[in-house]
Parts: sequence; C-alpha cells; structure tokens
Amino acid sequence: MKKILFLTGDFAEDYETMVPFQMLEMVGFEVHAVCPGKKKGETIKTAIHDFEGDQTYTEKPGHNFTLNYSFEDVKPEDYVGIAIAGGRAPEYLRLNEKVLEIVRHFFDKNKPVAAVCHGIQILTAAGVVKGRKLTAYPAVGPEVKIAGGEFQNIPATDAYVDGNLVTSPAWPGHAAWIREFLKVLGVRIEI
Repeated sequence: MKKILFLTGDFAEDYETMVPFQMLEMVGFEVHAVCPGKKKGETIKTAIHDFEGDQTYTEKPGHNFTLNYSFEDVKPEDYVGIAIAGGRAPEYLRLNEKVLEIVRHFFDKNKPVAAVCHGIQILTAAGVVKGRKLTAYPAVGPEVKIAGGEFQNIPATDAYVDGNLVTSPAWPGHAAWIREFLKVLGVRIEI
C-alpha cells in the first residue's frame, strides 16, 4: 500500500485535518498523520475556522484528532507524497527544522505535495516556493511573494496546480484540491 505523510498539529483547521485524512484513506492510501513532539495515539486539538462575514475567519474549538504515527519515526523516502493541513499549526510547525527538511525532500525528489490555507507557511519557511505558482489563504499571499513564489489569487473553492504542487486557499476548496492531488499522485477514479 502506498503511503502519504499528513502533517498537522494543535489548532490546525478541523476540516483541513479530518477531510483530507479520511479522503486519502478512502481511496486506498496508508496515511500517516503526524505532529512534531507527539507520538502515535496522542491527539491534537483542532480549530474550526468559518467565514461569517467578518474581515477574517472566526475560530471555534474543533475536535480531538488522534495521530496514527509518531513524527520521530518519519522517513520521507517511505512516502509517495505529503499533504499539509492549514489553520494555526503551520505558524509554529515551520519553526521545526526537521519539518522543513522533510518538506524539502518532497520537492527535491519531485514528489506530490498538497498544502491548504496557512499550510503554505511551511512551504515558504522551507524555501521551496521560489519561482513556483501557488495559492494560499490571502493573508499568506505576502509571504508567498517574499519567498519568491507567484501568488495566485483564486476563489476559496478552487485549487491551483504547478507541476507536483497542489494548493488551495481554504477548506471550501477540498473537492478541488483533493481531486487535483489525486491526479498528481496518479490515482484515477472512474464513475
């Protein structure tokens, strides 16, 4: 069974953790959900981000999500791709050098990478977006530009694909970015 590495953490966005994890498992991947400093069987707390007409998203308590693999056991060469959840977690996960090394591995080996919302903050910190076209939550757009990427301002329901990289602005784009990530992974779903 092919393995996907799924990076999340405390106060990652609830939908951006639960939905991709379940969808990737649904199509047959073995998905290892990990968080630095946590082991298999431990939980992270998620946050629900919603768009309710304010100048930015609102934040509410989400669910406890059980990690199914220990971060310390991750060997990037064992995975065919990586998916990165958004929310609050990326702002501190990007401070972890091993996280950045793992992300660089996927870019160096041209393996499929998917990131949603604030998950792109990990990509900018890893120094892998220079010359790439990608999207993110609009508040992360300036970081993409500073890191040398070409920010694509697209609707929250859409995804942007640049080679092996699939990005989306927020959870309303799940259907689009998961579909595109599956294509990049070589998965074909026939109806």
